[in-house]
Amino acid sequence: MQTAAVMQRLPDNRNKIGDQMKEKTMMQRITWVSVLGNVILTVFKLFAGVSGGSGAMISDAVHSLSDVITTLVAYLGVRLSKQPADKEHPYGHERMECVASLILGALLLVTGIGIGRVGLGHILFGHYERIAVPGDIAMIAAIASIVVKEGMYWYTRYYAGELNSPVFMADAWHHRSDALSSIGSLIGITGAKLGFPVMDPAASVIICLFILKVSLDILKDAVRNMTDTSCGSDFEKRIRDFVAAQQGVDRVDLIHSRMFGNKAYVDIELSVDGDKTLREAHAVAERVHLGIEQNFASVKHVMVHVNPMDERA
Repeated sequence: MQTAAVMQRLPDNRNKIGDQMKEKTMMQRITWVSVLGNVILTVFKLFAGVSGGSGAMISDAVHSLSDVITTLVAYLGVRLSKQPADKEHPYGHERMECVASLILGALLLVTGIGIGRVGLGHILFGHYERIAVPGDIAMIAAIASIVVKEGMYWYTRYYAGELNSPVFMADAWHHRSDALSSIGSLIGITGAKLGFPVMDPAASVIICLFILKVSLDILKDAVRNMTDTSCGSDFEKRIRDFVAAQQGVDRVDLIHSRMFGNKAYVDIELSVDGDKTLREAHAVAERVHLGIEQNFASVKHVMVHVNPMDERA
């Protein structure tokens, strides 16, 4: 019996190893595409901003540079979160993604405030007649950035969904914020070329607002995943319906769920026939336990408590 049980689990172990290799490949692919793309964009935007005389484009270049840093932070956070449980971390390392998200959000917050401060300084204390009209290269850089960053957003978002990774999803939204900030740059550059030089520093302020919005969303989501927040009533209802349909379960008495990084932990109390033997009741609990972990990919662990039906009727 024990040999048969071990043999039955071998395919699952092979599948698990294959999934881990696939996840590692996807993580490396996201990271390299993001880092190389942002390095190229940063250099091009900085050159366009300096040679084209656009403060908004220089701010946009700083935003793209911050993307390089945040992508590396995201990659490190996901790699650490995939480490197996050990003596010091018996529940695993999933919350390392939350730590990475907090760092990512804080970096974005500081970047946004810095860009906004420079833009406001030019608006409030600058001499508009001294602000140079941006050149065509700055406009070309803005358009290129919009197209490239929007593509990177959809690319990263797809693989973040495949990995079920909040921190890579946050990185995807960082790409989207960069695309939106480039739209702000394009508006500012266009306005300056039409004779309204204040539009260029105003675009930097718009970029700042986009970055601040994204950073606060990332920080909020990271805190939510670190504070044992419930997985939600819809998720718990699907679990309840699944458990109630299992053989030997007479009633589902209680379900509690909580987020642990990007994984869910579930505690369940269920009632079975009070006349069942301990082995029979245990078999019902084990069937529920394994069934949930096999059918709900986001669930890492389930704790099942069995009550005798006749004492809780």
